[in-house]
Formats: sequence, structure tokens, C-alpha cells
Amino acid sequence: MRMRGTGQRANEYVRAAAGRVDGGTQEAAARVVQVLAPTIRLLRIPSLALVVVPLPLELATLLLSLTWDGTARWVGVVVALLMLGVTGFFALRRKRILDAVNQPAALATELAVAINLTERVEETRGVLTQLAGGGGWRVFSRLQGAWRGASMPVRWVDGVSDLPRARYFVPPRLGTTITGTFAALWMVPVSAVVLLLALVGTAAGTF
Repeated sequence: MRMRGTGQRANEYVRAAAGRVDGGTQEAAARVVQVLAPTIRLLRIPSLALVVVPLPLELATLLLSLTWDGTARWVGVVVALLMLGVTGFFALRRKRILDAVNQPAALATELAVAINLTERVEETRGVLTQLAGGGGWRVFSRLQGAWRGASMPVRWVDGVSDLPRARYFVPPRLGTTITGTFAALWMVPVSAVVLLLALVGTAAGTF
């Protein structure tokens, strides 16, 4: 009931805020989503690899560390859980972003509302349209660069928090997504190295 109530309040907020958006802003947001949505879908498989590749290595490290004694066990468990936490966070954020772009019309409306919340609407929508164009791996970095030039008033954080889809493409969650993505990238080699060290230490009787 609480989840349903929160969703209903968010929908009511979006509908009310959308009525204050001008046609130019709505059109600019729609153009951004036209590029953003297929780009995110194209990255579906590569981003999935950042989950399925390190996950078994992290789980293996966790199970192996449980066989150790003393301090080594707890250190190994903590390291494994930290790696699993990074991968789990990325997997959850990936799902939510994919869900958002699977509803392009709703995403465009919310993105238009987000643009309207800035204090420099015309400039922001122009820069967003330009920098989000082209897609590719750097789409989030382009979006971050576009928003960086906008003036974020006090009402910004509260306003975008009520946008269930667009909030993942605007600050502050956009920065968190970028950081989480880079961390997930690092987990691929890090998890392999950590597991290798764990195997060598176990075989040598170090732990």
C-alpha cells in the first residue's frame, strides 16, 4: 500500500508539473530520449557482462574465505561482500535505467519537467539536445556535462526525486550512476585478481 501510495503521488506530481512545461522543452526532451533510449538498449548486453562476469568470481571468493581461520576469514568475507555490493548496486541501477527507457514517452515527459526545474530552461534544453546526440558509451558523461552548465535551484533535488524515471538521468543520481559504472568495470579485473590470490593463499596454507 505504501509503495502504491508513493507511486500515485509521484504520478500526480509529474502530471501537475508537465502542465507547466512549454512545447519547446517537451520537444527537446523527446529528441533527447529518441537518442538516449536506443543507446541504453544497445548497451544492454555489455552492461550485463559487468554483472555476470565478476559475480561468480566474487561468490567463489566469499565461499573460499569462509574456509579460512581467524582474521583472514573476516578480511576475506568483508572484501568479498564489498565486491558483491558494488556489482549488486550496478545490477539494480542497470535494471531501473532499462525500465525507464522502456517507457520513452513517460521518460520524455519527466525529462521535460526536470529541464523546467532549472533556472536556465532555454540554455539547458539546447545543450542537452546537442550533447546527448550521438549516443555511444559516453552518453552519461555527455548528459552530466550538459547538466553541469545549468543552475540547480534549491527545489531541484526535491523535484527530481519525484520523477521515477528521469531521476536516473539527472543530478545527483546521474553522478552516482557514472561512479557505479566505473566501479563495476573495475570489479571485472579486481575480482579475478582477488580470487587468484585467495586460491594461491589457500593452496599454500597461508590462510
